[in-house]
Amino acid sequence: MDATEETAGLAFHTSTNKATMEEKTIKHYSSSHRILLVGEGDFSFSACLARAFGSANNMVATSLDSRAELEVKYLMAGVYLEEIGKLGCKVFHGVDAHTMAKHPDLSFMEFDRIVFNSPHSRLDYPEHDLFQISLHEQLVEGFFKSAGEMLSSNGEIHVTHKTAYPFSLWRLEELASELGLILLEEANFYKSDYPGYDNKRAYNWRDKTCDSTFPVGECSTFKFVPLKIG
Repeated sequence: MDATEETAGLAFHTSTNKATMEEKTIKHYSSSHRILLVGEGDFSFSACLARAFGSANNMVATSLDSRAELEVKYLMAGVYLEEIGKLGCKVFHGVDAHTMAKHPDLSFMEFDRIVFNSPHSRLDYPEHDLFQISLHEQLVEGFFKSAGEMLSSNGEIHVTHKTAYPFSLWRLEELASELGLILLEEANFYKSDYPGYDNKRAYNWRDKTCDSTFPVGECSTFKFVPLKIG
């Protein structure tokens, strides 16, 4: 770790400690947690947490798209990015969930909660198609592997995922287990618990749209932790 990384890391931990002084919570998340949000759509979930905490000094939010791409895809992305930036959230674009542990701005950080809401690869086939399910599973598997390298000693990996067919075929627990992670809890997910959160569809290359919501339906937040041996 060079001096720049040490300074950036210190700043992150210091700002997190300030948030801990007056702890605020929303569902599974606290202002005392160092939180990494992965694959944010329009960043409305990040904004929801930041509002609940009154600060985003403890948060890092990422997207695969560049900021310019986000503002084309999502009408409100620029608004939410400006909001969380003013509240102290670190934002990084062009972050691949498969390789984020090696990202130059993230590789020296550890997190208490790593969150991926409604992970989806690009929609090339119908959701029930086995090829599409395989693409989704590859995304989740890569995320689990990378996230596992970024956890603090008591950290958790959270995946919010629909549980009805065909999403129930994704084998989340099996994929996690293959990478040394075990399911700590499966908690029911209700969008109403996160005021202002606007879940977005996966990008569809056919109609070039994704700035629309979808029914959450039966959905859970799956919490995974590393299997501790001995």
